[in-house]
Formats: sequence, C-alpha cells, structure tokens
Amino acid sequence: MIAADPRHVPVLGREAVEMLSPHAGGVYVDATFGAGGYSRAILDVAGTRLIGIDRDRTAIAAGFDLVEAAAGRLTLVEERFSNLAEVCAAEGLAAVDGVVMDVGVSSMQLDQAGRGFSFRLDGPLDMRMGQDGPTAADVIAKAAEAELADIIYIFGEERHSRGVARAIVAARKNAPITTTRALADIVAGVVRGKPGEIHPATRTFQALRIFVNEELDELQAALAAAERVLKPGGRLAVVSFHSLEDRIVKTFLNERGRISGGSRHLPELAQTAPSFHLLTRRPVTPGEAELAANPRARSAKLRAAERTEAAAHRADDVPSWPKLADVMRGG
Repeated sequence: MIAADPRHVPVLGREAVEMLSPHAGGVYVDATFGAGGYSRAILDVAGTRLIGIDRDRTAIAAGFDLVEAAAGRLTLVEERFSNLAEVCAAEGLAAVDGVVMDVGVSSMQLDQAGRGFSFRLDGPLDMRMGQDGPTAADVIAKAAEAELADIIYIFGEERHSRGVARAIVAARKNAPITTTRALADIVAGVVRGKPGEIHPATRTFQALRIFVNEELDELQAALAAAERVLKPGGRLAVVSFHSLEDRIVKTFLNERGRISGGSRHLPELAQTAPSFHLLTRRPVTPGEAELAANPRARSAKLRAAERTEAAAHRADDVPSWPKLADVMRGG
C-alpha cells in the first residue's frame, strides 16, 4: 500500500477517485499531479499504472519519493496538462482507462511566498506555475489600461475592474509594481472590503494568475486531449474551483454527452454520437466535514463522465478573451 501524505489531502479526493473506479491493470493519468494526492489513491489499487503530469518543476521534484514507493508503476512528466495526449504517446500509450484533473493553483503554491500567488504573503509578483514565460509583474508593467480592465473583469469577474486598472496604471508611473504586497495595497485602495467578505484583492490576483498561466485555454485543450486518449469505458473526473473553469467543464461534458447535428429542418446533416456518458448530472461538492477541515474547498466542484465508443468530437474554438501573447507584444 502507498502511504498517504496527511499534509496534502486533495479536495474531493475520495469522490474523484471513486468516479475513476481504478482497477488492477488499468492505466491512469493524473493530469495535475501537484502534491500527488489523487495519484496516491489510484496507486493504492494494486496493479494500476499511472502517468503524473505537472508544469511545476517543484511538484515533480517533490514526487520522486512517490515514484520510488510505486516501484515502477508511476512516471512523472514535467509538462502542461494540455499536452497529455502527447505525453501518453511518448510513454507508448495509445489509450488509457482514466484521467483526473484538479484545476487551478495548489495549496503548496499559495503557501510559498516566493511564488507570488498570494496577497497574504509578501513576495515577488510572479504567479507562474511553470518556469518560463512572462510573470504577473511583466503583465502589470506591459498591459494597457483597457487590457488590464478586461483581464481583471473577464478572468476575475471583478466589477471594479476599470477602477483597479486605472489605479495600477497610475501607480506604475511612479514605480514598478513588483511585489504582491504592493499590488494588493493598490487594489485595496479601490475595492473596499467588508468584514466577513473575501479580501479586496482576491479577484484581481485570481484574474492575473489565470491570465499569466493561460489556465482556461489550457483547460479546454486538456479536456479535448482527454477525450482523445480515453478508451471506451474510460473515465474523466475534473475538480474545479472557479466559476469560469466549472462552466468550461460543464459545457464540454454536456455537449459531448448528447447527440448533436441534424434537425427536423435540416435532417440531412450528419449527427454526432455522444462521446461521453455523464456520471454527474449535477456537480459533486464538498461535505460539511471537508469544508470544516479545509475552507479552501468551499468553491470546489467535481464533474465526471465515462467515454463511449463514439469518435472524439471536433475540438472547440477558444473564446476571444484577452491573450497573453497579444498583451506582451503590445497588441
């Protein structure tokens, strides 16, 4: 048996693994390895094999002990989870029995001041999950006021986005904004917090993190990749923490869980058979005990589905929201 790590219990971990229903001889992908919580539970089923993927080099390095304990059943790969199909192919896997995803930032990342994810810990304004690409400080320095407002409104759902963007642009004229504390103070000067509500900077930090890591684009690509690599009867389980993430997962599974194409007006159009059978008509949410033990679980939602024998659908178009590459090259 693989020993559990009491320091890192994944949100809805038991429910997500139950949805996967791992079995001896099955091959699974933990597409967001993190602290390895889901991986440990899957490997606890004798005879399973697992591919763990994470773009965070720190997470991969911290998982080496689990690789050793799994005695050849676990392979860790430093990669974006949108490339999970290519990772499987490189490992000689044409199809797998299950894919689990835990979308968003991890508690480990939030708790490390040097990563720059949290406004509660002063540190460099980084926010990158991986080791490459622009930082949040780069985006703050480069983006036009209108671009900042769009980023904060779309990805953070912050209704004061224009005021926050205006304040950021005014502040950066005096000095570069390079720390989490500096940005949090600027936002707090615009968004007034109330006792019992979330910190005023929560939505702005969330928006920048999602934008810097291109998280929503990554999620859409990862879902489509999972659809391609899952064998008939294989299962997909996704835990999300943000309304935009959950909306993407819900839309993806609902569209692929029903027959599409053709109508009584245009019956000659070919119908597309469902590629998934939904296992969760409504999302699974944490119970009272889990919420009491981990307040960060309050927004978590689990959705799951089982792959049918139908061919994978055409990949969805990415919405026309702000793009990191456009902002960094100045339009």
